[in-house]
Amino acid sequence: QVQLVESGGGLVQAGNSLRLSCAASGGTFRNYAMGWFRQAPGKEREFVAAISWSGSSTRYADSVKGRFTISRDNAKNTMYLQMNSLKPEDTAVYYCAADREGYLRVGVSDYDYWGQGTQVTVSS
Repeated sequence: QVQLVESGGGLVQAGNSLRLSCAASGGTFRNYAMGWFRQAPGKEREFVAAISWSGSSTRYADSVKGRFTISRDNAKNTMYLQMNSLKPEDTAVYYCAADREGYLRVGVSDYDYWGQGTQVTVSS
């Protein structure tokens, strides 16, 4: 079983950048495909980005394509989400998640392990 801890959230002005990190422990990180999701107040949790176990393949939600970049460092057991050109509609709690068996999946129920989330607030 893998434990996930997100960090790097905060309050930023629109147009600025943030980098989120997701540190994994308790499992073999490179065995998992990974994803980022977010949940805004009153809304369903939604897919943001996913990355294959090797890091060679990625997938993005249309709403963040071209602005966000997902990456991972298997030697450091860490995944990242670089968020540029942030917009107020990006405000949400961001979660990282691990998928034992899948490949670039987008469904919340596809993922087996979740972090506690980190708040990102973008002011206009």
